Amino acid sequence: MDRIQIADKEFEIFLENDQICKRIRLMAIQIGVDYEGRCPVFIGVLNGSFIFMADLLKELTIPCEATFIRVSSYQGTESSGTVREIIGITDNLKDRDVVIVEDIVDTGLTLSYLIGELRQQAPASLAVCSLLLKPAALITKMDTMQYVGFEIPNEFVVGYGLDYNGLGRNLKHIYRAKSGA
Repeated sequence: MDRIQIADKEFEIFLENDQICKRIRLMAIQIGVDYEGRCPVFIGVLNGSFIFMADLLKELTIPCEATFIRVSSYQGTESSGTVREIIGITDNLKDRDVVIVEDIVDTGLTLSYLIGELRQQAPASLAVCSLLLKPAALITKMDTMQYVGFEIPNEFVVGYGLDYNGLGRNLKHIYRAKSGA
């Protein structure tokens, strides 16, 4: 299925599941090397990161913990520019190695907000692992982006946890909106 329709938009395949899985394996190897002998806590940013985080953690061979936070700045296909925290972290992160797991970083506003909140808990280290990064869309400086699966153009994508108005998260490939769609 090279093209799909979700609500009022048409999408075409962008990254196939095999490519995604291979890249996640490589990211997990690097994370395993970087955190050897430690037990990091992975914080998945809901809703989009749940599939990526599950697949990433299955590839890790180091001891680790997992938890989630839910923040939002999207309305439709555009960032609203306003971050509103929905579910916060209740775990104590002081002196812990923390890895934030994101499905996608585009403007960086949500991630900057989250990093600021987490740094208040004085973690031993703080890193970001994102499946996708849109460098052309960044409006904040990201100095914690240690692990990036794919750098992509500033296009709207869906699938593999990413959604369009709540739909499409269950797609195993990543699709991009067709031009003019």
